[in-house]
Amino acid sequence: MNVVIQKISDVLRAFSPAENRRHFTSAVILAAGSGERFGQKYGPKQFCPICSVPALVHTLRAFESSSYIHEILIVTREADIVRCQEYVDTYGLKKVTKILPGGADRQASAKCGFDAVSETSEFVAIHDGARCLITTEIIDATVRSAYEHGAAVAAERSRDTVKIADGNGFVKESPDRSTVWLAKTPQVFMADMYRAAIYSAIKDQVTATDDSMLVERLGFKVKMVECGNENLKLTTPNDVRIAEAILRARQEEQA
Repeated sequence: MNVVIQKISDVLRAFSPAENRRHFTSAVILAAGSGERFGQKYGPKQFCPICSVPALVHTLRAFESSSYIHEILIVTREADIVRCQEYVDTYGLKKVTKILPGGADRQASAKCGFDAVSETSEFVAIHDGARCLITTEIIDATVRSAYEHGAAVAAERSRDTVKIADGNGFVKESPDRSTVWLAKTPQVFMADMYRAAIYSAIKDQVTATDDSMLVERLGFKVKMVECGNENLKLTTPNDVRIAEAILRARQEEQA
C-alpha cells in the first residue's frame, strides 16, 4: 500500500494547476437511502418534491450544468432504477451514463458507483442525492480545488462553539471554532487516490461516515472548500420547508 500511495503522490506533483485544463471527472450521486427517518408522507427523501421538482432532479441539474463534470452515475435502490431513468428522460439529463443498484450501506453504494465510472476517469466526485441545494458554483470550486490538491471537500465553517463530549455527555474539549468545519458533499478525489482508500478500507474492515475519512486514514491531505450554510441534506420533513424557502429566495434573486 505504501508503494501505491507514493505513486499517487508522484502523480499529484505532476499535476500543474496553471494548465487549467478539465480532467475527466465523474460524479457519483448516491440516492439509495430508504428514507426511514423521513416519514411515510414523503417516502425516500431523494425523491421528495421540492418546489414541485424531485429533490434528486435538483441535484442532478446542478451537476449537469457543471462544465467540470463529464459523466454522472446514479446509485439507487433496485426498486427505484426505473423511477430514476424516468427522471433522466423527462428532464433531459444528458450526462447521466449509468443508473446502478446500491450496496448495503452508503460506503458500499459509493464503491458500486466508483467501480462503474469510465476507464478514462481521472477524478471522482461523490455526492449525496438528497443534498439538493448544491449549486454548480460550489461543484466547480470543489472540483478545481481537487485538481490542485488531489482531494477537496465542500464544507461549512462552524458558526457555533463546538463541544467534544465523553460517553456520558460531559465536555472533554472545546476546540478552536476557527478550525472547525462541517463536512458536506461533493467530496472530490483523484480516482487512483479514492481507489486506494476504498479498497484499503475493505481490506481493513473500516467503515467511515464520509469518503474523506477513508482518504485521510491513508495520510492524504484534503482541502476544505467553503460552501456556506445552504448546502443542507434532507433528513427530516422540516428540511423540506427550509429547502423550498431557500430555492424560492434564489429564484426571486434571479428574477
